[in-house]
Amino acid sequence: MEMPDYADFDGLGLAELVQKRAVTPLELVEAAIARIERHNPTLNAVVYKAYEDARARAKAELPEGPFHGVPFLIKDLGMPVAGWPRSHGSKFARGVIDSEDGGLTRRYRDAGVIPLGKTNTPEYGITGTTESAALGPCRNPWNPDHIAGGSSGGAASAVAAGIVPLAHASDGLGSIRIPAACCGLVGLKVTRDRTPNMPDGFDYALGNVVDHVVTRTVRDSAAMLDATGYAEPGSPYPAPPKERPYMEEIGRGPGKLRIAWSSETPSGRPIEPEIQAALERTAALLKGLGHEVIEKGLGIDYRALFASRGPAAAANFAAGMARLIEQVGREPEEDELEPLTWASLKAGRRQTGADVMRSLQETRMLNRNTLAFFEDVDIYLTPVLGTAVPEIGFIDPVNLAPKEVNRRQGRTFPYTPPFNFSGQPSMSLPIEVDSTGLPIGMMFSARYADEATLFRLAAQLEKEAPWKDRRPMVWG
Repeated sequence: MEMPDYADFDGLGLAELVQKRAVTPLELVEAAIARIERHNPTLNAVVYKAYEDARARAKAELPEGPFHGVPFLIKDLGMPVAGWPRSHGSKFARGVIDSEDGGLTRRYRDAGVIPLGKTNTPEYGITGTTESAALGPCRNPWNPDHIAGGSSGGAASAVAAGIVPLAHASDGLGSIRIPAACCGLVGLKVTRDRTPNMPDGFDYALGNVVDHVVTRTVRDSAAMLDATGYAEPGSPYPAPPKERPYMEEIGRGPGKLRIAWSSETPSGRPIEPEIQAALERTAALLKGLGHEVIEKGLGIDYRALFASRGPAAAANFAAGMARLIEQVGREPEEDELEPLTWASLKAGRRQTGADVMRSLQETRMLNRNTLAFFEDVDIYLTPVLGTAVPEIGFIDPVNLAPKEVNRRQGRTFPYTPPFNFSGQPSMSLPIEVDSTGLPIGMMFSARYADEATLFRLAAQLEKEAPWKDRRPMVWG
């Protein structure tokens, strides 16, 4: 049965239809499949299709989670799914099949979702755009000539186009918030270790990378974090527990918050005027809602912070590649890795133990400056991007030299990394739209472990500056 209004519902809305027996999980799966087949030739968002697996699960007994019977997609990076390939967006990893579900995959299944495929990602999630030699470029539903962001570009493209209401995403330097901003979605980078991905999360050892979802509504993000964001037995670094369910938080007013905002960038280069104007309008909106709003930048030494991370991050990537090489059974050939990946691997292999330990020490101490900023500020507001959403090919990891890729990324995505280093929660909301109709995401960052304040504020903004009725060019 065709379900013409399928894309009008968020995940909780679809689950409610299943609960009322107005629709079956199988009908939802078929609706999602129909949309993949209709839109994927344009978007290239879904890179592995597990339709028969999804149909079989839809016919079986499903867990009674909050997203019972809801179609779902999993990013093709760092998330083992039993019997499915995991390419990491790389030619080298093609043919690798996972034998069992990962820890977070099991949590998603317990939430009731039905995974039906995997989404596009750049090679090893390195870039803020999803354009790999192995999987090809993922395109933005608002304008397919533009990027969907990265590294969770496929997830954001699929959700924004109405293929699924929410999808798995991960964030190591902005990889949830950037694609959410590019595609007009809600994208929360959770507190470090809030959603443990064990026993498989070796590459997460530095604590910079977290998993969550991209969604069209605030409540879907809250409900999924309630379902997945709890410490596992024996967790060495569990995030501080929440005070109450996040679904309750979104029903509570945020109160009067002290909100700092700034367009300060690590390079000192100003952001594009249209982004600056959108930021100022957002600050005025918040002031109009009764919050105390001040213009104040983080004021940290960005160059020192970013440089401090380099050796440990490079070595961590090399260690992760060593595990993959063991799994594949050989070293990669030169044409199996992109130039930026080769450069990252070589840099990682050059690091000494002393280099890595100094890197960790420096980053830890510099993070204190970021965390201290929030002693008298509840929320820090910036844009997510410093420019309009770029066109496909502007940040090209396949054909551009690594230094040029990083230079262009630095200008386009200046704001997200500090909160990966400090471990704080940070959320992109689709508050604004530019003059061409492309989304402008605003980033709200909070104190360590304080997702609750973010959810309360996000729910207020969703009501006062609603985005749910905006529709991209590729939709439904």
